Amino acid sequence: MHHFLFHLIGGAVGSSALLSLAIILGTFILEDPTTVIVGVLAADGIIGIPVALLSLYAGIILGDIGLYCLGYLASTHPRLARYVDHDFIAPFRTWLETRYVLTVFSARFIPGSRLPTYTASGFFRSPLSTFVLTAIVATSIWTTFLFSASYWFGSFTSEWEGPFRWGIAIAFLVVLFLVARHNLLAYRAKKNGLDTGADTRTT
Repeated sequence: MHHFLFHLIGGAVGSSALLSLAIILGTFILEDPTTVIVGVLAADGIIGIPVALLSLYAGIILGDIGLYCLGYLASTHPRLARYVDHDFIAPFRTWLETRYVLTVFSARFIPGSRLPTYTASGFFRSPLSTFVLTAIVATSIWTTFLFSASYWFGSFTSEWEGPFRWGIAIAFLVVLFLVARHNLLAYRAKKNGLDTGADTRTT
């Protein structure tokens, strides 16, 4: 898949419109690997930084809104709509609503949590404006950081052999995943513990 993304983006070099479209399509497939690839190619001078960042932002935000809309459309299906207010999932809906901004924000940084969180936001018809604003803030932080780190890595390894260079880049991405997941899960656990303690004191 990484080779496909590399050829997809690299093959569009030469046309700003096609390059931007390729980057956006790449984010629909795999966001973070696309960001790493684009960052390294930008360091090599193959992609301009403004085109790279704007295309990454646009593709990721559109993908997030697409997941929200997917959940919303599912809630309109006759067989699924009855679960929106069903007692069986009411506790999960209440949990999401009371920690909505934190949950949407942190889902950007925790691998595997974005799909269920963002589709659930649409399914429960959570405020779209809040969702979009939170997603934009989270994307601007994470994508800018990952792109900057990849750009620095690309500049530092510009003389390295291709296969070894991209292998290190993928390993770097995995490490970032693990660190981000650990830190944010710990933060959410601490936050939920504080919220639970506050609720206990008020009852």
